[in-house]
Amino acid sequence: MRIHDRPIQERIEALLALSREHAATYCSPSASLSRERYLARHPTRILAMKCMDGRLHLPHATRTPLGIITPFRNLGGIFDLGWPYLGEILTDAVGEAIRAGNGVLLVITYHFSRGSKARGCAGFDCDHRAALAHARQIQAQAERLFGRDRRNVYPLVCGFETDSDALIVHGEGDAILDLGTLAEDAAPGLERRLAALCPDMAADIRRDLLPLLAGNLAHVAALRGVARDLDIEHREWVICVGRGFDFLHLPNTALIIGPYGPDLAEPIGTAADIIDANMAAGRIPDDGFMLLASTPYQAVGVDRARAELKSRFLADFAARVIQRQHPRLAERMRSHTAVVHWPTRRLERLDGSTGGPT
Repeated sequence: MRIHDRPIQERIEALLALSREHAATYCSPSASLSRERYLARHPTRILAMKCMDGRLHLPHATRTPLGIITPFRNLGGIFDLGWPYLGEILTDAVGEAIRAGNGVLLVITYHFSRGSKARGCAGFDCDHRAALAHARQIQAQAERLFGRDRRNVYPLVCGFETDSDALIVHGEGDAILDLGTLAEDAAPGLERRLAALCPDMAADIRRDLLPLLAGNLAHVAALRGVARDLDIEHREWVICVGRGFDFLHLPNTALIIGPYGPDLAEPIGTAADIIDANMAAGRIPDDGFMLLASTPYQAVGVDRARAELKSRFLADFAARVIQRQHPRLAERMRSHTAVVHWPTRRLERLDGSTGGPT
């Protein structure tokens, strides 16, 4: 029995077990040493703005150690850098990197399917061009924020083709580097191709982008000829609000709403619509769904206390929206509130959560 077909309590327990497994892997000696070794050779800070779709697992698709790429995930990959909280998080991350003497690569992603338009991004009605246009808008905002010369922060638009897991790197105008069209032995020529595609990219940032491209090239080559279930039915049964959901890369499981805009009620309501429709169509059992609110923190004390307050606020706010818009669905809601110790990626349940073991 697949996880989507299990009773709600078993689904919740499986998801929480996944978070524990992710933290254990992240904290393992091997993973820790891999990160340290990688960052010693490639210190550019890599931030990725992407859709909440579980198929977009960039560390896996680029063969990069966990913890190197810092993700920002939201429904549809829709962001506005003018929103104060998002702008503050980005500028803080950039400032930290610059003070350490390192550049920043801001990877702005959109996704699509070559095999079927219907497998594209639901946030843009599976419109490939609309998703790309939005990524370009974010790129333009980043240039206004961090400098049009792109010397210190390079905003790079990248497509992600979900049938093959291939990256499509966009340069000036219509120029692209489509890794899905290259053979694995093309790796030695990637530096030359990238320099021609992005001639304004600083040498140190280009050096630290190349391992991601080479890793993706090898990953795509390894998948060729492998049977994959591409036509995955939307069966989401989790609504996630907040940040710290790195462990969630299961396709069509969770709807992730980051606190990146002034109107959280609309995406929460949309997520509830999707869950309700999934139950009505029999795609998931109608015995319940999970609401998970999470906020990361770095240190104990005030930082953790503030994270707790944020998570409780997000959980209460989301619950009120769902109760107002879908009162019958709200009766089947299992609300869980947590914080994430970011240095270890450990999800820590808070007292007062309902519907599962602590």
